[in-house]
Amino acid sequence: MAAPIFFFFQFQELPLVLSCPGGWGSGNHPRAPPPPPLVLIPSLFFVADEVVKTLGEGTFGKVVECRDMHKANASIALKIIKNVEKYREAARLEINVLEKLNEKDPKGENLCVQMLDWFDYHGHMCLSFNMLGLSVFDFLRDNNYHPYPMPQVRHMAYQLVKSVKFLHDNQLTHTDLKPENVLFVNSDADVLYAPKKVGKKKRDVRTVKCTDIQLIDFGSATFDHEHHSTIVSTRHYRSPEVILELGWSQPCDVWSVGCIIFELYTGFTLFQTHDNREHLAMMERILGSMPYRMAKKSRKTKYFDHGRLRWDERSSAGRYVKENCKPLCRYMIDDGEEHRQMFDLIEKMLEYDPSQRITLATAMTHPFFDKLTPAQRSGRDRTHSLSR
Repeated sequence: MAAPIFFFFQFQELPLVLSCPGGWGSGNHPRAPPPPPLVLIPSLFFVADEVVKTLGEGTFGKVVECRDMHKANASIALKIIKNVEKYREAARLEINVLEKLNEKDPKGENLCVQMLDWFDYHGHMCLSFNMLGLSVFDFLRDNNYHPYPMPQVRHMAYQLVKSVKFLHDNQLTHTDLKPENVLFVNSDADVLYAPKKVGKKKRDVRTVKCTDIQLIDFGSATFDHEHHSTIVSTRHYRSPEVILELGWSQPCDVWSVGCIIFELYTGFTLFQTHDNREHLAMMERILGSMPYRMAKKSRKTKYFDHGRLRWDERSSAGRYVKENCKPLCRYMIDDGEEHRQMFDLIEKMLEYDPSQRITLATAMTHPFFDKLTPAQRSGRDRTHSLSR
């Protein structure tokens, strides 16, 4: 039987006293006693009574699916933060961002996930959201990294550009854009069953029915006026100015978007590395030499010699980069116009110099997006399938 959980909406008229959900605990000690009964005061809210499953876990805590006992088959996603001060503070910052985004875009037209509400349960910050589908990464992984079809890449890329542009227009930088943080609204899929052949492994190919997406995880989002941490972004999507510690702002998001579009199209990560020097070498192999002024300005002098990257192509790492990376245009699967247009957009997003990198306002008008219908651009085409 699923463990009960309690979540609240603003409709409750009278105080309620509920017994505690099992397993939450009031502290970090494994034998800590359970917290006292939960008292709900008027103006708070009660809805969900059952944990269906865990949707994801991380250092911050976990996200669980909860079923609404008052609405048939209705579910919400509840992000439960560990009772650890640094994670509580990060949750407060995320709540602040989400509340401001909700205020600016109450209808969710800019495709940022909307927080339904939040509460503090004995030190555990809890944030509630509507249920969404798989992330574009999880779908890709479950589909054996079979890349998305071009029409789907185009639609998802446009929505991502639109969503992140909305953040930038409101003086925010997401700083952690990656395929794991882009979720399908509904990840139901059609399946093309591969015929069985003796001695050959044929895999079924899944095609998502509807490519409507939403952007999630604003825990690292930073307003222009706030302190900017030196290092941001998940490694594979990290821009050169962040690696070189040159300072960053909205253009670092644009770099990440370019990496994501590439991954949707090819099925693999463009910069597959965990080392700064190797990362820079991959950039130079794929995009050409780093601008001299950026190399000279960087405090990471150990990576450069008179403005040139210190990199031994004869080393094992050097051979790996040479064998596994190639100039960007050579990753094109097809030489057709839409493929060339997409790589032109990616190239502009992967401009080394953040001051010269394309803005998302300009990106929205790029010819790559010309084939989108007005309904796809506006987001009103909520039932349209791009599976074919």
